[in-house]
This record gives sequence, structure tokens and C-alpha cells, in this order.
Amino acid sequence: MGQIDGGYKTRMAEKDAISELNHKLDSLLELVARAVPAAPRAPDFKTAEAFLWSPRPGELVPVHKVNRVDIDLLCAVSRLRDILLDNTRRFANGLSANNALLWGARGMGKSSLVKAAHAAINRENKNQNLKLIEIHREDIESLPALMALIKDAPYRFIIFCDDLSFDNDDTSYKSLKAVLEGGIEGRPDNVIFYATSNRRHLLPRDMIENERSTAINPAEAVEEKVSLSDRFGLWLGFHKCSQDDYLEMVNGYVRHYGLDMEADKLRADALEWATTRGSRSGRVAFQYIQDLAGRLGKAI
Repeated sequence: MGQIDGGYKTRMAEKDAISELNHKLDSLLELVARAVPAAPRAPDFKTAEAFLWSPRPGELVPVHKVNRVDIDLLCAVSRLRDILLDNTRRFANGLSANNALLWGARGMGKSSLVKAAHAAINRENKNQNLKLIEIHREDIESLPALMALIKDAPYRFIIFCDDLSFDNDDTSYKSLKAVLEGGIEGRPDNVIFYATSNRRHLLPRDMIENERSTAINPAEAVEEKVSLSDRFGLWLGFHKCSQDDYLEMVNGYVRHYGLDMEADKLRADALEWATTRGSRSGRVAFQYIQDLAGRLGKAI
């Protein structure tokens, strides 16, 4: 009888040990699953014409209503508008096109032009096969993962980064250089990169000057840093607008939104608004129009 009880206790102990081991293995597998993110999956691109890239967990979030203005409202930048439109149109039609860097004065419609050009080309083609993907500047290092996600999709993509620039200790610009032109795989045929920046070379001037003064070979050090902007075949420079340009923007908005104000009074009012802001730009013009519409009892 004692031998039977002993064998039973041994089997129960072994069973308990196996059960505890299985529990620990399940816990370990759960921890591993949390630590290793799931592979990124492409969304249904038919659901939207614009997406926001989220590198963690690695997904494209549909944007069903894009914050943008009609391209006809971008006054005083007609030459730049036509150049970017032509480049975007060629890309959308499967022809050769360049990555584009829109640089220069703040508030002059750089990011607005990218979004408006995308919408205008999709209206022309009526099939919305051109998708706009926004990537935040701090997520630039995840560009290779984004490229891998979309390179085989039957659409064409503008990857757009607003306010792109790099600081002194930031080395992520090297990742962007490789993705744009320098990598062994290269940029996928269905992808083009548009960026806006206040800096022509995307790097602060003091960073470039510091390289000139401290590097062993100053010329080579500077070349290595400014070569990033060379990856953009199309440079579009936006400069501070004149008073006439500013008033043209204001009048364009007034006509578009049907705001009723006598011409001389509108001119004086708009100039006073710009003076109180200390600058003239497309952004200041639109802010004035928003204030004017509110005073006239309208919502735009």
C-alpha cells in the first residue's frame, strides 16, 4: 500500500512540475510576442488617397480628410506651382521625375503646394492612383521599412516630409541619403520624395561653418553634409513676398470665399494686419481672411 501511495505522489509531482513548466513557457512566449513587433502590413489603399506613416507598430493610417487648400488659391507662386505640377504629373503617369525640395521663407505655401498638387493630379487622372504619405521628420530612420511596405503596391506614392531639417548631433540624414539615391536597392520606381524646409541644405549654417573650421579636411567634411540636398533633383526656392504679392493673395481668398468689402478698405485693413504681425506671407494672408470672415459673420 505504501508503494502505491509513493508512486501516486511521484506521478502527481511530475504532473505539477510539467504544468508549472508549461505555464512558464506560455509566459515566456507572451513576453517574446510583446518584444517582437508584428511585421508591418499594407492597408487597403482604396480606402483613402492620403496616409500617415506610424513606424510603431509599422502601419499606414488612412487620412480621409486632408487639410489643404485648392491649388488655384496659391497666388504669387505660379511659376513654382507649374514646375511642381509638371513633375508630379510626369511621375503619376509613369514617366521620369525628380525628388523635390521646397525650401525658403516660412508661410509661403511650401507644404500647401505639395498637398494641393497631389489633389490636382488626382482630379486630372480621376482614378486616385497617386497616394500621399506623410512621414514625420523624427521618423526618417524608418524610411526603409516604409519603402519595403509600398514598393510592390499597384499605386504611385509621394512620400512627404514637412519641415525637414537636421541638427548638429543628428545622423539620421545619412539614412535619408541612402534611401533617396545612394543605397544598393535604390528608390522604388513607384515612390518619389517631396520635402519642405526653411534651410536650403537642410542643415544649420553653423553646423557647416563648424565643419569648415574644425575638420581635418574641411572641404570633404562640408561636401559630405551638404550632399544630402543634392539627392533632390528639383529645388524650388520660396522667398519673402512683396506687398503686391501679399495683396494678391488676400484678393484671391476674398474672391474665392465671396467676402464683401470695399477695395480701398480691404487694402488698408489687410496691410494693417500684416504690419501688426511684422511679416507678409501666404500664411499671414490666410489668417487675415479667417479674421475678416469672422467679422463679416461667415465661416470658411
